[in-house]
Amino acid sequence: MARASEPSGAGEQRDLKAELAALRSRLEEAQGYLRLDQLRARRAELEKEVSRPDLWDDPDTARRVSSEFGAVGDDIELLEDLGRRLSDAEILFQLMVEEGDDSVAGELTALVDDLTRRLDDLELRSLFTGEYDENDAIAELHSGAGGTDAQDWCEMLLRMYQRWAERRGFAVELDEATAGQEAGLLSATFIVKGRFAYGLLCAERGVHRLVRMSPFDSQHRRQTSFASMDVTPFLEDLSDEVTIDDKELRIDTYRSSGAGGQHVNKTDSAVRLTHLPTGLVVSVQNERSQHQNKAKAMQILGAKLAERQRAERRSELDSLSGPQSDVAWGSQIRSYVMAPYQLVKDLRTNVETGNVDAVLDGDIDEFIEAELRRLRTAGGSHSATAAGAKAGDGRDAADDD
Repeated sequence: MARASEPSGAGEQRDLKAELAALRSRLEEAQGYLRLDQLRARRAELEKEVSRPDLWDDPDTARRVSSEFGAVGDDIELLEDLGRRLSDAEILFQLMVEEGDDSVAGELTALVDDLTRRLDDLELRSLFTGEYDENDAIAELHSGAGGTDAQDWCEMLLRMYQRWAERRGFAVELDEATAGQEAGLLSATFIVKGRFAYGLLCAERGVHRLVRMSPFDSQHRRQTSFASMDVTPFLEDLSDEVTIDDKELRIDTYRSSGAGGQHVNKTDSAVRLTHLPTGLVVSVQNERSQHQNKAKAMQILGAKLAERQRAERRSELDSLSGPQSDVAWGSQIRSYVMAPYQLVKDLRTNVETGNVDAVLDGDIDEFIEAELRRLRTAGGSHSATAAGAKAGDGRDAADDD
């Protein structure tokens, strides 16, 4: 008969009692930093709000209250479900010990492994400290140095983030995609919709470098190409943060092109907004009408202006504390090497993998979590990596990481 601490068929002993105790400790810590008691009190307050018959007289307030009520309820249910699962595992372990029956060791081990994975995911919440981390994210990709290869790389990155969002159950709304001259994309703007989308994608802000044998070179020489990723929190109501004067806008309309939907290439419905004082440009082409494209472009522009104002305030505060040594604006954050070897390496955290195909298929959580932990340990913020993401300097070197 196998020992109680060892799962059936396992190659190594596991102290399930110690693992369960550690899980109990981790869950209690999570209940603390997620403020379970406060969440329950807040849910009771929100229940009264959502039951008010006149709630939807003010749609903006109603949406905010309903959204918070759902998020609070989800957090409480998540913690309570983990508590139930852990209690079940503890009872199963106790019965196994008292009855001397190790036949359930396999089931118990599976429960412990599942709880460990769930708590790993939950503890990621403790890394979100920003005001807008729970928001949807506006993401922008721009091809940089590398010509047609860079434009193809921009499209590859778009697919990578779409697949990543799909894995997490997030929705993706592609608002603009400008086709490259021969292949790929010059730029793309998309919104990732899901709780903590912005908090997660902040870790991806910066320059991404690809090294491969170029499929667009007749001699198949090695080519280094660059594309940049920028992320802004999506805010439904920006009236308190920014005011956009129509006199400061140049509005251009044009025919939609590139990746879109059934309505592209039919009317001059695409809209490009240029904010003259700042030079910010926003294009949206995938809504059904010019009016809808303009409305969405105004939302995105407002979010970018709000983020710009916040960045300026942070810059003013940083200037008071002197130069910062750990700032590397414009440098690549990650290299994706497909030739002469296979390697994806994050230059900020040194996390790496040889499974390039999996990464390009959206398996990037390890990189994101490592960067969030690095920022938390360093006492930095997501926004510290935000400014000035330049799309590479055209260097052709695969080995400088």
